[in-house]
Amino acid sequence: MPSSGPIGPNGTVGVLGGGQLGRMLALAAARLGLKTHIFTPERDSPASHVAARTTIAPYGDEAALKAFAGVVDVVTYEFENVPAETVERLESFGASVAPGARALAIAQDRLAEKDFVNSIGAKTAAYAAVNDLASLDEGLKKIGRPAILKTRRLGYDGKGQTLIPEHVRDLGLTWEEANKKAWEEIGAQPSILEALVEFECEISIIGARGRNGDIELYDPPENRHRGGILRTSIVPAGIGEETADEAREIAAKMLSELDYVGVIGVEFFVLKDGSVLVNEFAPRVHNSGHWTIDACACSQFEQHIRAVCGWPLGDPARHSDAVMENLIGQDADNWRDCARERQLCVHLYGKQEARPGRKMGHVTQLKGR
Repeated sequence: MPSSGPIGPNGTVGVLGGGQLGRMLALAAARLGLKTHIFTPERDSPASHVAARTTIAPYGDEAALKAFAGVVDVVTYEFENVPAETVERLESFGASVAPGARALAIAQDRLAEKDFVNSIGAKTAAYAAVNDLASLDEGLKKIGRPAILKTRRLGYDGKGQTLIPEHVRDLGLTWEEANKKAWEEIGAQPSILEALVEFECEISIIGARGRNGDIELYDPPENRHRGGILRTSIVPAGIGEETADEAREIAAKMLSELDYVGVIGVEFFVLKDGSVLVNEFAPRVHNSGHWTIDACACSQFEQHIRAVCGWPLGDPARHSDAVMENLIGQDADNWRDCARERQLCVHLYGKQEARPGRKMGHVTQLKGR
């Protein structure tokens, strides 16, 4: 980040990753007169279609990273599984990377994530570290069944996890065999065991912190999943104001404690008594915030660009209620029908192949307040 001040129009934002989040960041940057330079190993990536420039290279390509660092004013990322070594290498070449390395490292490790959340006084589901079958058995004695076993790293959209049921009689297995099966299903790798939570609904807070420490928070949507993938976000959520305030306070504290710059997505379980548990956070723009593109003057994507470039943060207030639906796999084939509907905003990501479980786009239905 140049010491002379914010990055002005015609500056260049480097983005690690070429997916749909990078695409929407590039579109938001263009509205502000900024350019984007995508760095991705993927050819014909969604973000590259709308960016000013794209570097296609592995994340470990030192020469490509050095050249990239030399032509951008700031670097951000559109997914949290960017190798930590890539960020370290870019910083060694003089690049300013936001959000910072600490937030990225914590978000990449589910155990570190839970430990961090608890350290700032927020609550999570009960959990235990699992490194082998013996620690899995000990964790189950502590937490009980049913429980979810998740890999500590590289899990998203329901991947890298398996359910340990309350009973195994119907499976025809002993408990020892069931534990071994679960351990093998997640690849027999360092994991975290989490208690299943009985919750009323799931919500999220999309928040942003600027380089000057200012914080802005969007209204929490209620999020509905199917098969581990977010399908629908509804704003306003059907929750009480005390619940929303508690979630906002936790998200704001996370932003401050991490000395964060940029947009963060924090997911919560809402319990029967209205209190919340933190499920996880993403150090980036978030799928549950896509509604902000059409229902707010300043979307989460513009907010992120503003934050990392040192601009004043925008107003997160919504001007419309909204229902966002992800278009998964073949859902996107219905684009003609979507395009006919009034007050339905259509966003397609330019992906060539509609595979099952793949996010191909989203639509947002705007409703009067």
